[in-house]
Amino acid sequence: MAEHVYVADIAQHEGKQVTLKGWLHNRSSKGKLHFLQVRDGTGTIQCVVFKGDVDEATFHEADHLPQETSLEVTGTVKADKRSPIGFELGVQAIRVVAKPVAEFPLGHKEHGVAFLMDNRHLWLRSARQTVIQRVRHTIIKSVRDYFDDRGFTLFDAPILTPAACEGTSTLFEVPYFDMGKAYLTQSGQLYGEAGALALGKVYVFGPTFRAEKSKTRRHLTEFWMVEPEVAYMDLAGDMDLMEDFVENIVGKVLEKHEKELATVLERDLTVLKRVKKPFPRITYDEAIERIKAAGHPINWGDDIGGDEETVLANQFDRPVLVHRYPAEMKAFYFKKDPANPKVALGCDMLAPEGYGEIIGGGQREDDYDTLLAAIDAAGLPRSAFEWYLDLRRYGSVPHAGFGLGIERTVGWICGLHHVRETVPFPRLMERLTP
Repeated sequence: MAEHVYVADIAQHEGKQVTLKGWLHNRSSKGKLHFLQVRDGTGTIQCVVFKGDVDEATFHEADHLPQETSLEVTGTVKADKRSPIGFELGVQAIRVVAKPVAEFPLGHKEHGVAFLMDNRHLWLRSARQTVIQRVRHTIIKSVRDYFDDRGFTLFDAPILTPAACEGTSTLFEVPYFDMGKAYLTQSGQLYGEAGALALGKVYVFGPTFRAEKSKTRRHLTEFWMVEPEVAYMDLAGDMDLMEDFVENIVGKVLEKHEKELATVLERDLTVLKRVKKPFPRITYDEAIERIKAAGHPINWGDDIGGDEETVLANQFDRPVLVHRYPAEMKAFYFKKDPANPKVALGCDMLAPEGYGEIIGGGQREDDYDTLLAAIDAAGLPRSAFEWYLDLRRYGSVPHAGFGLGIERTVGWICGLHHVRETVPFPRLMERLTP
């Protein structure tokens, strides 16, 4: 019996008889030849059925198999320079595992976004979507490898929390037994701080939720975020970590997926290859002046929104770090700059090409009295943050960290127009299915 191999490994089996197990993506015929495009999740290969190499029944059936038929194809691996992967399979036998009971709804024609989203479970089978998900996997693996290789400890934060982290207006409420309400986490950061003061260097990695009534191409209501937190780190060290981290991720993706990015996603790789340290660093003050100079109306104290981020990021050839935003714009846990208390020791990383903020972070307030006053000023219940205040009561130290959104990072690296393609089953304000 021929060895079962995957398309991704086909180059290792040139001249050998193998069996592929997958699905029929497309087919065509030319006289005594049938061409079957077979995908198996790791790639797609052309399987050539020559009338003289198979029995009459197999040759006939090969010309009538519907799209998405699951099948096993046995044949000899042959080098072919015309093939996108450099090889094809000369077929000797086909075993049909199952035929679709109806015509595949997506077919090979153009469909609208709503239809594709309704059929997201099937849309995932397309070449474009499988490449995106493989790139997502590589990004997530490189995230874990980066921190694991540098002495960080994975620190799991709860999904259900008793209070807000980023703001009470974007919380998903959940009934919680006799205790009233709980909330789906907006961030694991506060818990990560507890981890950093116990373990020194940690990272939280998991799903987060924002009930933002936003329909922009950058927002999801459920997304994944990695949040490192480090004891004895200041804002400068935090920015060093940000840029080294992002340079590493982009490098790993290019190393593994350069060809797929260029051919399937038609990504401009020159942009990604420029993602090298050092990244430009500018203050919020300078950012405002740059945006104004570009003809975009904005004043000090205004939020740098999506349009403004694009105007600013377009002035650089790689991600830019914007630091020291007005303190009033940042969450209660940000430390104020001792040299200028009007600004916070926070930083955002803006990706080029209009992809906006992919990282937000900064130095945390480490003084007990100052943090308590900030909690009160934000109108937050002290009782929900007593444990967080304990981190300042018992052995407080300067510490910093950040959060990187996986979906926005996938969107940027893949060059996607909308974050809905960056995760297998996106959750949007108007979409909860499939």
